[in-house]
Amino acid sequence: MRAKIINLPKIIDPRGNLSFFEHPNQLPFEIARTYWIYDVPGGERRGSHAFKEQQEFIIALSGSFDVVLHDGQNEQKFTLNRSYYGLYIPKMLWRTLENFSTNSLALIVSDKSYDGNDYIRDFEEFKNLRNEK
Repeated sequence: MRAKIINLPKIIDPRGNLSFFEHPNQLPFEIARTYWIYDVPGGERRGSHAFKEQQEFIIALSGSFDVVLHDGQNEQKFTLNRSYYGLYIPKMLWRTLENFSTNSLALIVSDKSYDGNDYIRDFEEFKNLRNEK
């Protein structure tokens, strides 16, 4: 499966809108871990790694940021700026989050608990592993 934007249900109500996601209706995996990124100083980047096995789904709950994905040969950029859609990222894609707006909040859910051995933190190593397949 490739990276893709997943639109989420948007329940419009004059008291405030509501969106949600669940497996298997919106997410292609069961959630094992949830974390969020916030208070990112101007110009900073987050991520800059790939996962051997982990899949993720990223939403901009507030503000905006870009997710730059690389498959070892091609790069693709997604701008996340609404809380009613998110980006599904399968395993073995290099990801960098950048261009954070003030007060942005990135919510990330994944199908694995934290495992430092699942991370690939060297881009050249990632390209070698990716292009072997």
